[in-house]
Amino acid sequence: MLITVFGASGNVGSRIVAEAVARGHQVTAVLRDPARPHRLPPTVRIATGDARDPEDVRRLAAGQDLLVTATRPAPGQEDELAIATKGLLAGLAGTGVRLLVVGGAGSLTLPGGDVTLVDSPDFPAALLPIANACGEQLALYRADTEVDWTYLSPAALLEPGERTGRFRLGRDELVVDADGASAISMEDLAVALLDEAEQPAHRRARFTAGY
Repeated sequence: MLITVFGASGNVGSRIVAEAVARGHQVTAVLRDPARPHRLPPTVRIATGDARDPEDVRRLAAGQDLLVTATRPAPGQEDELAIATKGLLAGLAGTGVRLLVVGGAGSLTLPGGDVTLVDSPDFPAALLPIANACGEQLALYRADTEVDWTYLSPAALLEPGERTGRFRLGRDELVVDADGASAISMEDLAVALLDEAEQPAHRRARFTAGY
């Protein structure tokens, strides 16, 4: 497949690029500033663009099979997430290019109930701004009627780690292990996303992955 990745130099984005390249896909990595150092594979095509700009999105989606966004705003700039979402939706409208989104976990419900992770008593206050921004992001996708999108929420704990290829999928409920913990490595999140890219099972829907 021909895949364009926004946020390609970030923690999650770079792992998505690496996983896609390892599977033989042709990847265009979109960076706001290509002059900044990065560790992307040499076979990747580097392009300049901004997900907030519909014209950039449309230009970089042209001729592609799939567009992936793994952008994450800096602390204090969480409102940019909604702006980027609107730019992606506007830019992809009418193109037929599928969109896979790496989102947040805060809007997932806790097992066996209807309380969301972000509303749970132990949710860290420092993460509330980005969690709420991700909730708004998901709402924008769910309200859209034109773009073929899929939204991937990670487990509660998302950190660098190993690529095991062993994880479980869910829809709108947090995936937890036997001890109630919810985690996944960035490497395995990339595997889950590329699995979905190659064998779509959650079109115009959200899904999640965890151990």
